[in-house]
Amino acid sequence: MARSIKKGPYVDEKLLKKIKEMSKGKKKKVIRTWARNSLITPEFVGHTLAVHNGNRFIPIFISENMVGHRLGEFAPTRLFRVHSGDRKK
Repeated sequence: MARSIKKGPYVDEKLLKKIKEMSKGKKKKVIRTWARNSLITPEFVGHTLAVHNGNRFIPIFISENMVGHRLGEFAPTRLFRVHSGDRKK
C-alpha cells in the first residue's frame, strides 16, 4: 500500500542526518541501520549502508538505479535452500 502524497516519502531522520554529515566530511564509512522501510533518496548515492536482515548486517553500495526503492529490498531476510527431492538425482 502506497504512502499518501500529502505525507511524502518516508526517510529515517537519523539515517538522513548521518548521510548528510558524512557527505560534508572526507571520510566514508559503512553506516549500520535497521531502517529497512526507509526510502532511498539521491543523497544516499555513493554511500555504503549495512542493512540488518534480522540475523546480520548486509553491506549495500547505493547506486543511482536504487533511488526510489526501499532499503529492505536489497537485504533478503530468507535464505532458500534446495528442495529435498532435487538432491536424489
